[in-house]
Amino acid sequence: MAKGDRWLDVQPVEVRVMRNAETVLNVIRDRGKRGLLLEDVYRQLFNPSLFLRAYDRLYRHEGSMTRGASQETVDGMSQEKIGAIIELLRNERYRWTPVRRIYIPKKKGGSRPLGMPTWSDKLVQEVMRSLLDAYYEPQFSDHSHGFRPDRGCHTALTKVYYTWKGVKWFIEGDIKGAFDNVDHEVLLAILRERIRDGRFVALVGQLLRAGYVEDWRRHPTLSGTPQGGVISPILFNIYLDPLDRFVEGVLVPRYNRGAARRPNPTYRRLAYRVSRLKALGKIEEAAEARKQLRAVPSLDQTDPDYRRLYYIRYADDFLLGFAGPKEEAEEIRVSIRDFLRDALELELSEEKTLVTHARTKAARFLGYEIAVMHSDSRRSVNGQPDLRLPADVLDKVCNRYMAGGKPAHRAILTHDSDFDIVARYGMEYRGVMQYYALARNISWLRRLHWVMQVSLCRTLANKHRSTSKQMFDKYKSFVLADDWKKHRCIQVVVRRDEQSKEPLVATFGGIPFKRRKQAVLVDGPEVRYTLCRSELLQRLRAKKCEMCGSKERVEVHHVRKLKDLQRKGRREMPYWKRLMAARQRKTLVLCARCHDDLHAGRLDGRPRREPE
Repeated sequence: MAKGDRWLDVQPVEVRVMRNAETVLNVIRDRGKRGLLLEDVYRQLFNPSLFLRAYDRLYRHEGSMTRGASQETVDGMSQEKIGAIIELLRNERYRWTPVRRIYIPKKKGGSRPLGMPTWSDKLVQEVMRSLLDAYYEPQFSDHSHGFRPDRGCHTALTKVYYTWKGVKWFIEGDIKGAFDNVDHEVLLAILRERIRDGRFVALVGQLLRAGYVEDWRRHPTLSGTPQGGVISPILFNIYLDPLDRFVEGVLVPRYNRGAARRPNPTYRRLAYRVSRLKALGKIEEAAEARKQLRAVPSLDQTDPDYRRLYYIRYADDFLLGFAGPKEEAEEIRVSIRDFLRDALELELSEEKTLVTHARTKAARFLGYEIAVMHSDSRRSVNGQPDLRLPADVLDKVCNRYMAGGKPAHRAILTHDSDFDIVARYGMEYRGVMQYYALARNISWLRRLHWVMQVSLCRTLANKHRSTSKQMFDKYKSFVLADDWKKHRCIQVVVRRDEQSKEPLVATFGGIPFKRRKQAVLVDGPEVRYTLCRSELLQRLRAKKCEMCGSKERVEVHHVRKLKDLQRKGRREMPYWKRLMAARQRKTLVLCARCHDDLHAGRLDGRPRREPE
C-alpha cells in the first residue's frame, strides 16, 4: 500500500475521543461492507478512545468485579492503566494471563467449564471484539442469528415460520463440542484470508493458546475458543461462517430447482367434476366431490422438477428444511458432515443429526418443536411451519416448583422479603412466557402459571406461618395487560418514604395466554454508547478526586451492587458510602491515596478539601 493511500491514521488524542473511536469503527465497518481486506488493524489498538469505549461497555456487568487468575478487577481503573496496556501492545510485549477455570452445572446434567479472565484481558478482548465485529458483521450470512446485534432466538424462529412453507424434511444439525473443538490453526487461517496484519492475527493466536488455571496448576489450551472471554462469540461466528457460505453458495444452488410446483392432475379433474355436478343441479353429489377435493393438494407434491432448501443457524445449532425426496435430504446431511470434517475439523453427532419427516414428526430447534401443519378442512395452513412448546420442556419447568408431584414452597426463599419473593417468581415466569410467545400452544403454560402461583403462595405462607389462601387474598390484584384487558395477578407494593419517588412494585402473572407472531427477543443487542454522554467517563477524564480534590493519579472505585452500600444505621455509614448511595452510583472517582485509604478503612469522615 502506498504511503498516501493509508486508509486510517488515528492519533491518540483526548479531544472528542468518542468521535475518534466511532470514526475508527465506521471506517472498518465500511471496508467490511465493500468486501475490502483489513490492513494495519493492530495499530488501532494504540487508540485510548477504543479502550475508554470498551471500559464504558464492560464496567456495568457484575463479572467486571470477578477475579481471574490474579486479584485484578475493574476496581482501580484509570487512564494510566490504559496507557500502560497500550505501551505493552505498542512494544508487542502484552502477554495474556491464563484464565481461572470453574465449572457450572448443565440443565441436562454434568458440568460445563467456564473461564474467568483478568480485567486487563477483558478490556483488550473487548477492543479486539469491537474491531472484528465492525469488520465482519456486514459480511456475515443473513442466515446466522447467534451472538449478533439485533438478532436472537426469536428472529431465527420467526424466519422459519414465515419463509419455510412446503418443507417435507428437517435436517437437524448437532456439532460435537463445537466451542471446545475449534481448531486454532484453521481459525487463524480463516482470519488471515481477510485480515492482512500479522501482528493482530498473532495476538489472537496467543490468546487462543493462553491456557487456563485449575487447582493452582496451569494447563494448555490445544483447541477451542476462550471460555468466558468476550471475544469468543465473534471468533466462533467467524469460524462457522465458511459453513454458512458452503450451504448458501453450494448446497442451495445445487438443490433448488423450479419456479413453482406443477398443477396436480387429480385436483384439476376433481375440480372440473365439482363444477359439472353443480351445473347439472346435483348439489349432494357436488358436496361429496368437494369433500374429496379438499383432501387432494392442488399442486403436485412429487414434482421432480421442483426442490427447495432452507437453512438457519444459531451458534452451533443449525436446521435445514428441504422440499424433496428423503434420499436427497440424506445426501445434504452427508455433504455437511464431510465439509465440517474436512474444512473445519469438526464432527457431527450421528445420533443427534437427524432427518425428520416434517408432517409426522417434529424437529427440535432452540427449545421449540417445529413441524409442518396439515388440515383437510382449512387448506390455508397446509405446509405452514408450526412452532410449539414441547411437553417435556413444560414438565421440566413445572418440576422446579414441585415436590412429590405437587406444588411446594421454596425454603431457600423463606428469609427474603415478600417483595423479593414475588419479584423472583415474576421474573422467572415472565422469562418463560416471553420466550415461548411464538408457540401456537402457549395456552399450555396455564399449567405452569397454576403451579408457580401455588408454590409462590405456599412460600409466603411458610414464611408468615399462614395459609396459601390468606396470602393470595392479601396480595391479589389486577393489571392492565398489552391486550387492554385486566388480568388477575399477585402484586406487592412497597411505599417509599420520599413522596417524590414512585412505589416499588413486584408482580407475578398478569400476562395473557395469547400467541404473538411478531414477538422478537434479541440476545444482547448492540448498544451504541456515546462517550460524551457517559457520566463515568466524563468524571474520569476530569482527573479530579471526588473526596479530596487532588488531580494526581486518579482512578475509579467500583462496588458490585448498590445494596452492598446499605447498612442499618445510615448515619453511621462512612461519608464515601453515603455519597455513593445518595448518587445511586456504583463508582467513585478517587486519587490513589484516597483509594488506598478506602480499602484500608481509613477513609471514614467527610474530607477536608484544600483550597485550589
